[in-house]
Amino acid sequence: MKLLIIEDDTRMAALLRRGLEQDGWAVDVVADATGARHAVHSTPYDAVVCDVGLPNGESGFDWCRWLRSEERWTPVLMLTARTGVQDRVTGLDSGADDYLGKPFAFNELTARLRALLRRGDTERPAALRNGDIVLDPAAHQVRWRDRPVPLSPKEFALLDYFMRRPGDVLRRSEILDHVWDYAYDGTSNVVDVYVRYLRERLSAAGASELIETVRGVGYRLVSHE
Repeated sequence: MKLLIIEDDTRMAALLRRGLEQDGWAVDVVADATGARHAVHSTPYDAVVCDVGLPNGESGFDWCRWLRSEERWTPVLMLTARTGVQDRVTGLDSGADDYLGKPFAFNELTARLRALLRRGDTERPAALRNGDIVLDPAAHQVRWRDRPVPLSPKEFALLDYFMRRPGDVLRRSEILDHVWDYAYDGTSNVVDVYVRYLRERLSAAGASELIETVRGVGYRLVSHE
């Protein structure tokens, strides 16, 4: 499997290359967005690992937007020291498929890459659709059968995460990691509270029974694809 790493920190790039090659990957490394554009034009990659912080005034977010504008759908895993919710939302809105905060366990990185490979490089349009519900991350809008569904920022982020994983059972711990800050130290039932809020908003718009409770595990967005 062929992997491109976009990382300007030479020490981090070397560590990633060594570990991934030992895991069986064929790895190319470039240090900036310009080199990454040349690389994807010349080589078909199975996945890309891209750092958010790149030199020469162009971020990993910018490069990922360019990649999708070229209608290239290679799975992209973003790496960053920024772990705030808005940063993760920005990364996903730019066209990334997953987002991993630093520092991270290497086995988590490889597990996420394997998950992206299973998903494949199918086209991923800017708006997320599941049956009659459409979520537009860039416009920050949700519509159910062309009717707007008003959501708070946290409710929107929660629905965004569900819609990127339709049909998957999501554990409360996964939801907490992806929708709240890693340093979140609030009430333990915050996921349940916000799922209830989200259900109420969707139900008021006519979209009831979209989110199922999987007893003892977590929640699942019913897939209508």
